[in-house]
Amino acid sequence: MPVVQREIRKRGFFGHVFKWLFIIFNILMLLWLVGYWSQISGMIGHGSDAEKAGGAIGAAIGTSMLLFFWVAGDIILGLFTLLTRGKRILITEDAR
Repeated sequence: MPVVQREIRKRGFFGHVFKWLFIIFNILMLLWLVGYWSQISGMIGHGSDAEKAGGAIGAAIGTSMLLFFWVAGDIILGLFTLLTRGKRILITEDAR
């Protein structure tokens, strides 16, 4: 009969804290980005061509900064989440 091994990991207290911080951070960054886009959507379409171009450039710079902070935070919190996931436990079972 074939044997199957499963891997499980049990997080400790700090593992759960970093996992929830990672999830909450991503939700807040998504809300911040959508809120920023909804706020600047009404500002870009008015004025002369120079004002429209400046607004588009400013919106692109602001979006780039938000995405940079999002990625930087994800890398930092993702590493902490990965490093606090607990020890690997192998469970051997019979395949049925």
